[in-house]
Amino acid sequence: MSEGTMQRRAERDQGVQRAKRLHRVLVCAAAVPVMLIAAGCSSDSNNDGGGSDSAKGADGGASASASASAAPTVQAAAYKSLPESCGVLSAKTLKSLVPEAARSGKKGTSEAGTRGSCSWSSLDNNGVKGSQFRWLNVSLLRFESDTSRGTGEAQAQKYYEQQIQDAESVAGAKNTKSQAVSGTGDAATLVRYDLKKKEGAFKQQTVVTRVENVVVTVDYNGAGLAGDKAPSADGLAKLAEQAAKEVVSAVSVANGESAASPAPSGSASKSASGSKSPSPSASTSKSASKSASPSKSAAKKS
Repeated sequence: MSEGTMQRRAERDQGVQRAKRLHRVLVCAAAVPVMLIAAGCSSDSNNDGGGSDSAKGADGGASASASASAAPTVQAAAYKSLPESCGVLSAKTLKSLVPEAARSGKKGTSEAGTRGSCSWSSLDNNGVKGSQFRWLNVSLLRFESDTSRGTGEAQAQKYYEQQIQDAESVAGAKNTKSQAVSGTGDAATLVRYDLKKKEGAFKQQTVVTRVENVVVTVDYNGAGLAGDKAPSADGLAKLAEQAAKEVVSAVSVANGESAASPAPSGSASKSASGSKSPSPSASTSKSASKSASPSKSAAKKS
């Protein structure tokens, strides 16, 4: 091989090497922007995604927390149950109030743990000497706390005031008087009046008591029939108050407490002042009117 040939081959090899190096430089140069763009997009995507997820997490937690804190709450009712309505009075008490009545009583409308009532009717028939009639009814109503209606105690207080107003507003009642009753529940009021019926003159006593979220109403009346003299209103009132205290004790015991009754609150004296409460209950007025009349069986016996 000649010297010239060798020189040309060397120059050609050098050219090929330079071309290869240039090609690699151009390829790398072209790849750098692509890599930068990809890295930039990846970085932006990660930042946006991470920020969005964090924001969503924070917003979700804040929303849940706000929702939880905004949820309305109400204090739970103190009493969760009621005693059996026909078993709230002792045999001794029943003997004093309704001596000729069956001890079992007549069970009225009831709903376990929410409401209950029981009544007793007594007729002591002395023939031509006349008869003594007595009628006793005990009703209990328990209120449960509710976010829309308020606490059970507040609902019970409102119903307690309605019961008093209804007792004070019975059609045909004469000499209506109201007075506070001490030592019976959280608040208690006695409403008394006279009611003239064809069978005789009835002396009505209604004791309304609230203890926590339960309202107890004791309706008790008496009359002298067939010419017998009317019973003492004061004597009937004392017996009605005694019965109310016993029922309140039964409510406390049914809820795991002792038989001692709480001291009356100031609301008792307010209710006893004779002031009218809003929203009277028609059903209570009906009950009060019914309690002032003897049963058909009693009238027949007399």
